[in-house]
Amino acid sequence: MAERMGSTDGFQYRALYPYRKEREEDIDLLPGDILVVSKGALQALGFKDGDEQTPNQIGWILGVNERTKQKGDFPGTYVEYVGPVKISVPSHRPRVQRPLPATPGASSCRLQDALEQGSPLPDLQEQFSPPEIAPPLLVKLVEAIEKKGLDSEMLYRTSGSELRQALRTDWTLGDLEPFDVHSLGEALRGYLQDLPSPVVPVSVHGDILRVLQEIPQPENCRKQLLLALESPAVPLQNTLTLQFLLRHLGKVSQQAESNSLHPRALGEIFGPLLLRLPGASPELSPDFSVLLLEILLQTKELEPEQLPPALPPKPPKPKPSAASLANGNSVPLQDAEWYWGDISREEVNEKLRDTPDGTFLVRDASSKIQGEYTLTLRKGGNNKLIKIFHREGKYGFSEPLTFGSVVELITHYRHESLAQYNAKLDTRLLYPISKYQQDQVVKEDSVEAVGEQLKVYHQQYQDKSWEYDLLYEEYTRTSQELQMKRTAIEAFNETIKIFEEQCQTQEKCSKEYIERFRREGNEKEVQRILMNSEKLKSRITEIHDSKMKLEQDLKKQASENREIDKRMNSLKPDLMQLRKLRDQYLVWLTQKGARQKKINEWLGIKNETEDQYSMMDDEEELPHHEERTWYVGKINRLQAEEMLCGKRDGTFLIRESSQKGCYACSVVVDGDTKHCVIYKTATGYGFAEPYNLYASLKDLVLHYKHTSLVQHNDSLNVTLAHPVLSQPPAR
Repeated sequence: MAERMGSTDGFQYRALYPYRKEREEDIDLLPGDILVVSKGALQALGFKDGDEQTPNQIGWILGVNERTKQKGDFPGTYVEYVGPVKISVPSHRPRVQRPLPATPGASSCRLQDALEQGSPLPDLQEQFSPPEIAPPLLVKLVEAIEKKGLDSEMLYRTSGSELRQALRTDWTLGDLEPFDVHSLGEALRGYLQDLPSPVVPVSVHGDILRVLQEIPQPENCRKQLLLALESPAVPLQNTLTLQFLLRHLGKVSQQAESNSLHPRALGEIFGPLLLRLPGASPELSPDFSVLLLEILLQTKELEPEQLPPALPPKPPKPKPSAASLANGNSVPLQDAEWYWGDISREEVNEKLRDTPDGTFLVRDASSKIQGEYTLTLRKGGNNKLIKIFHREGKYGFSEPLTFGSVVELITHYRHESLAQYNAKLDTRLLYPISKYQQDQVVKEDSVEAVGEQLKVYHQQYQDKSWEYDLLYEEYTRTSQELQMKRTAIEAFNETIKIFEEQCQTQEKCSKEYIERFRREGNEKEVQRILMNSEKLKSRITEIHDSKMKLEQDLKKQASENREIDKRMNSLKPDLMQLRKLRDQYLVWLTQKGARQKKINEWLGIKNETEDQYSMMDDEEELPHHEERTWYVGKINRLQAEEMLCGKRDGTFLIRESSQKGCYACSVVVDGDTKHCVIYKTATGYGFAEPYNLYASLKDLVLHYKHTSLVQHNDSLNVTLAHPVLSQPPAR
């Protein structure tokens, strides 16, 4: 029986950070790498549908790097979810002989051999290959320069050094320690000058010129320039080399107060070396290359790179317990409310669950090295792990370490934005998770003050809800459009396949007829056959072009959809926190005997209408407070429908769901019984995210007594008005 090529479901992820394998079973990553993971591999680990979209919560994932073809484990915290994909499953057949790939690093060995023979510098593609991040010669020079210091006014401005003269004929780099930073800087410029081909190839000059001329806004211009420089026309080695140089030059420009090397000055020095103009050109002025580099360097993103997130936990080795440290400050570290000592990352995640941006705590570093700690900060709806470094009695997030203690460091960033350390962390340390925290959330001491704060929280909650609803509508709409476009692309593929088969068949058959008609001298029939063939080929080209345009639209819209999803996820914790705070303030006011009319004023509710947040109705008026009036336990759908048969609209019951761990609400709508699932999650009960935030089923029932279910389902325009087992009010 013939063997066939099959396929299975899988998922694609994109690497966000570089990762060098630490264990034999790991694989290397570079930013932009595409990783493919089979659905079965995740299911075997116990993950369910939907979990694949949050790789940071999965931990270590088994997959294949499409670039390197390595198969092994990679950290889920280092990647982002791209989407589903079909994975080809090859048939079982004998292996054929194939050439072995070059050993990583072998390119640098060949480079060294060539240099020792006095050969000129080879092209970048021959100097290194991934997972190396740049040519070894360049890395060695840059590391030596940065070690010597970047604050000299003459850096990259001198010429005529002995090192540069020697390197004109021999690029073998020996010990660089004896040379000063000026000689090393000149050598780096010489390296770029001696490359056979520039780092920025001529093939993208046209795209770069168009971007510089058409997009005046600097940040948008920079983004488009990076897209052009990362296009398939640019070899991977050139892209990696440029990224490496931009990181270095970004560090140089940060010392501009000392070295006067602002982005413009660096553009004048390095622009012509990175992008060499091909002789005189009416379109390309000398400022072309200068402007390119100046714009690439004028961005916050070139500030010191943020450390990648912490790796997911692997089975730990036995470690000694950390001793309590005074930390060299008048306030001992162990007395700080935000310092939790030796707790696990899982415990930290639980404490920071559903907290707003700016929430933080500090714990002992997992390395258990005395003096090392980890700050966990909530930002964008995710936990950011930042290592606190320690050396010679000084602390900090990065060099130079300037704070005398961890307490001093945290106190500083409670008043100053962490953007000082990393531009992407534009927040202060706002809300400590206190180990002394009391359950009482309400801090104000008067009914009026609590009411005014309730008004603030209620307005914030409404604003966030409105923003989330708009995003949800947009996300739903674009998701449907994406699915339609994917279906259309599949249809295009089938159509192209049919047309190409038809074209091959016609070409095969027409040869005989053309020869025959030419022998008979019937040129008219020959032309007709050739014309039909050209029409068919033209039609195939049109379909190809339409498909390509649709694929480009799909890619752009998918990117926009991911951004909407990220924004929605970043809103969820704030939404949940505000809801909880608001409800706690309502409870406090009710317990203190605040009049409902006054509470309504704070909530902006007109008193002549039914009160959406009434918490003062007595049991006779509000039977919902008695769970026995609506909770019926373990019954099925048919039994629920029998209980509700003939009841008025809004009559409801809550029962156990056939879906494990969930409940179901059965309610009468327009004389018919409808059913919907109530999810029980870590954040609470609810019908859907982000509304799974009720502490109990009773809280949920009380809320939806006055709030319509239509926000979750268009066909459920009803409230939970009448518990099925309650007595109707006396007339």
